[in-house]
Amino acid sequence: MRRVAKLSAACIATAALAVTATACGSTSSDNNASSSSSGGGKGIKIGLAYDVGGRGDRSFNDSAARGADKAEKEFGGSIKELTAKTSDTEADREQRLSDLAQAGYNPIVAVGFSYAPAVTKISAKFPKTNFGIVDSVVAAKNVNSITFTEEQGSYLAGVAAALKTKKDHVGFIGGVDNPLIKKFEAGYVQGVHDTNPKVKVDVQYLSHGQDFSGFSSPDKGQQAAQGMLDNGADVIYTAAGSSGNGAIEAVHGAKGAWAIGVDSDQYNIPGLAQYKSAILTSMVKNVDVGVYDFIKSVHDGKPLTGNNVYSLAKGGVSLATSGGFINDIQPKLDAAKKKIVDGQIKVKTTP
Repeated sequence: MRRVAKLSAACIATAALAVTATACGSTSSDNNASSSSSGGGKGIKIGLAYDVGGRGDRSFNDSAARGADKAEKEFGGSIKELTAKTSDTEADREQRLSDLAQAGYNPIVAVGFSYAPAVTKISAKFPKTNFGIVDSVVAAKNVNSITFTEEQGSYLAGVAAALKTKKDHVGFIGGVDNPLIKKFEAGYVQGVHDTNPKVKVDVQYLSHGQDFSGFSSPDKGQQAAQGMLDNGADVIYTAAGSSGNGAIEAVHGAKGAWAIGVDSDQYNIPGLAQYKSAILTSMVKNVDVGVYDFIKSVHDGKPLTGNNVYSLAKGGVSLATSGGFINDIQPKLDAAKKKIVDGQIKVKTTP
């Protein structure tokens, strides 16, 4: 998932990539500094092209950032971070990746499916640079595609929702109506109905098509969640980047209702601490593991390529247990997980 602009590609000169850049026309409260550095130019130079929202979204991008931070700490060097805007064109995304490559950053990680066409084009222009892309598959010799079985983790979230609802009514909020987020919806709805066919599932998307604002609009997330709560739902799973923060806030204000977080273990996110008593669990997508693995492979001189899938069996996705709110249903969750891993349950990728 995905999401407030930190830097506009148009306002960054290639030469400026060697130094700490400042926000040009920033529309958010993100830190102006876009680069962190340790090692004085030595070590690995990591380029991160974030999806909308960037570092600080408390979800998808932050998970990628954790992987890069771990690699930087372990291997030394520096990180350059550039962030997408909701108004980005294909040319903007291409320029962002090109700027990083021209400045010598290697590897470069494109965080989000929307970068797929840009990675395809720019990786061909810089064959000696290693590119990684999260949530999409790009077939190129110098590209590592980092993908996840979101539907499997979401299935477990659906099982948890069906077991915890007291009204037999739950909800799903998606950031953008596209194939990736449909995987979250499909797994969740299947998990709910396999557990209890009587449970009603409300589904709502915050934006559609090439409008990615649904990943960076906490107000829209809050409104959608409030509408579901008013309609009788008491467990709401939101796969919508930083928009999910608003949904969690709305759920926290409803007595007896539960929110299910996404991508990061949102119970442990400092910025959401005041709402954590309402976060039942989170469908954790270990983007940090995929990003770290890729950076390490480049550091070790054996760059990963192809499509590397992080599945439930491999720990690529999981349900967070922070707060202890699902301890009472853990045996049933474990049983469902085993059936998925063993192939007894085939989880759908489309609703």
